[in-house]
Amino acid sequence: MKRPHLLLLAVFCQLPTAHCQLPHFLTDSLDAYVARGLREWQIPGCAVAVVKDGKIVLAKGFGLRELGQPDRVDENTLFLIGSNTKAFTATALAMLEAEGKLSLNDPVTKHLPEFKLHDACATGQATLTDLLCHRLGLRTFQGDFTYWTSNLSRKQVMQKFGLNMPPYGFRTRYGYCNAGFLTAGEVVPVAGGTSWEAFIREKIFKPLRMTRALALSAEMLAAENKAASHTWFDGKLVKLSYPTIDNLAPAGSIAASAREHAHWLLMQLDTGKFEGKQVIPKAAILKTWMPQTIVNTNKSSLLPNQFGLYGLGWFVQDYAGRRVITHDGGVDGFVTSTCFLPEERLGVLVFTNTDANAFYTALRLQILDAFLNQPYRNYHEIFLKNHRQEDRRERERLAALRAEAARKPTPALPLAAYAGRYENPVYGFTEIKPENGALVLQFEHHPTLRTVLQPLGENRFLAAYPNPTMGTHPLPFKVENGKVVSMDVKVNDFVEYGSYAFVKKAETR
Repeated sequence: MKRPHLLLLAVFCQLPTAHCQLPHFLTDSLDAYVARGLREWQIPGCAVAVVKDGKIVLAKGFGLRELGQPDRVDENTLFLIGSNTKAFTATALAMLEAEGKLSLNDPVTKHLPEFKLHDACATGQATLTDLLCHRLGLRTFQGDFTYWTSNLSRKQVMQKFGLNMPPYGFRTRYGYCNAGFLTAGEVVPVAGGTSWEAFIREKIFKPLRMTRALALSAEMLAAENKAASHTWFDGKLVKLSYPTIDNLAPAGSIAASAREHAHWLLMQLDTGKFEGKQVIPKAAILKTWMPQTIVNTNKSSLLPNQFGLYGLGWFVQDYAGRRVITHDGGVDGFVTSTCFLPEERLGVLVFTNTDANAFYTALRLQILDAFLNQPYRNYHEIFLKNHRQEDRRERERLAALRAEAARKPTPALPLAAYAGRYENPVYGFTEIKPENGALVLQFEHHPTLRTVLQPLGENRFLAAYPNPTMGTHPLPFKVENGKVVSMDVKVNDFVEYGSYAFVKKAETR
């Protein structure tokens, strides 16, 4: 593949040495480190910003906005920031609490009487804080395939959310829940009198002078100076369409530039102040930093940290003896990272325009280590080695499945036996129709995910979804007494870890 030429665009603040002596990694090595990272990870472009002691000391773009096109990333290029949106949603609710319009300890049903979880007791007890700190008893990403890039409205997502059966007890453990944040965002118009997106634009973007930031993913289409979305699929880099995720907007729809998102970090590090003015109440900011849920307590063999917690829209962890407030974000075609260390008055963000890399994490850690005088660890090489091993296994998996399908094995039953309508209590229905001697799978809530099924032998078929984000997976049917009774649908772990059992409906005459 042709490698893009890299044009490095930078904005450095002129700071007195006494205020901020930048580490040599930033001044001497950053350009070469990033250029190598983009090349070896196959990332078209990225943007980086660093704030220190109340100043933006670095805001810089690297590489290309879009593979094969000449436009370069600069510090003003827009990236979808995914779950870095969650801290904005939590902050919005904390602001409404500071205004006396709600309490984060309020039951969700006080503001959304229609709210329901699978368990009636949990429904009555669940608070706004529970929604914002992932302690509802669900598995991480449980239900996300139902919502992700689907045609469901926000109201419908909330309804589907309540149908998920939690595998764990209410408030017993952490389970990352996008629909919980969507539900929390739907409290904003009830308590604040304006939509979530209008609140974010007026109450947060405007006072922080985030003039280019977008609240909704749909706004990317008309935006200027924006990064395109890409993924690594089947051994090559491919461009994706921008994901349509505004039905989950409070969980992940914001787009921002490195330069303006640095304003968000400056405000965080000054506990609500920006350019000398208190734009967000200090109490609201501190509330979002307060740990609520234990994520893990395992000492890492690689990183100098020992625990991970979750506050309200932020992960809270230790790193090299310091407290770090951080979050990553991933949507189709983008992965991003934001972090800040209050005691060091240091913040770092890294945005990339492919969702198939861990370089964004490596670069963030490398910058932190440089400021914290940690021993040099080449995170890029460590993570890249693991990535290449995983990529090799994935390509081998796909090659084996395709070789199996290429032999064109005969299914155990006639194709017509698999055709019909299938239903899942959370998702809804799918339909399999025979067309031109093949079976075609269609989804109720993903009309563009129309997929031709290829026989793998017995009662297994191969589903190669047209959206690479959903992936390519075997689709097994369960057969009893010579009749198809159900099928299992799986998509990539990037969307949801589990699978969906769809039960075949009896034919009516």
